[in-house]
Amino acid sequence: MRFMTSSDKPENASETAPAEHTGVAAQDWATASADPQYRAAVVDLLGALAYGELAAFERLAEDAKLAPTLEDKAELAKMASAEFHHFERLRDRLAEIGEEPTQAMEPFVAAYDGFHKQTAPSDWLEGLVKAYVGDSIASDFYREVAARLDSDSRGLVLAVLDDTGHGGFAVEKVRAAIDADPRVGGRLALWARRLMGEALSQSQRVVADRDALSTMLVGGVADGFDLAEVGKMFSRITEAHTKRMAALGLAA
Repeated sequence: MRFMTSSDKPENASETAPAEHTGVAAQDWATASADPQYRAAVVDLLGALAYGELAAFERLAEDAKLAPTLEDKAELAKMASAEFHHFERLRDRLAEIGEEPTQAMEPFVAAYDGFHKQTAPSDWLEGLVKAYVGDSIASDFYREVAARLDSDSRGLVLAVLDDTGHGGFAVEKVRAAIDADPRVGGRLALWARRLMGEALSQSQRVVADRDALSTMLVGGVADGFDLAEVGKMFSRITEAHTKRMAALGLAA
């Protein structure tokens, strides 16, 4: 899920994380998970992330077939491998805390598969934009949530959302294509706007469908967001998206 560059690494993430962790965010997993509703919310979050990483691995491996050169094909294969490693870390963590990974992932299969079906790229460039823009929106969302988690869960979530170092690859390829044919920019800008809408809708669906997760987000569990903060969170995600579009040379 990670095509982010270091400059993308949301300023918004550091802004949303409290200067000093309090409440659940100051606790470790052993202490925080004594609350069954909080535990259920974290299991949901890890399950959603795990399936997201597995789906990203599958998609990148598939997109590699569209790559115009062997070098590009190898680069996407490398990214797919990084996504699978992230999946393994999440799967192993679920097992470690006594949860069956497949069961934890199952509730999120339909939402992720629906998103990928609705946003299947028609060519190599659309695939790059999807990975860079679409997946980064999801990463921003999970980073916002991670700021409210216990220290163990927060560390794991931030680690698997970390940049795999390939953001520059997507930016370079897309900018070169636009330089070669400026008409490409208009098509890709429309595509990126569609991805933005679908990704935000998917995030909202995932949260709405899971009681423990939605309750945590709106303040009923741990140190969740209140409704006003939820609005601000989506504003920050939109702002980060605009910056990524600019990096690609596209109009937001």
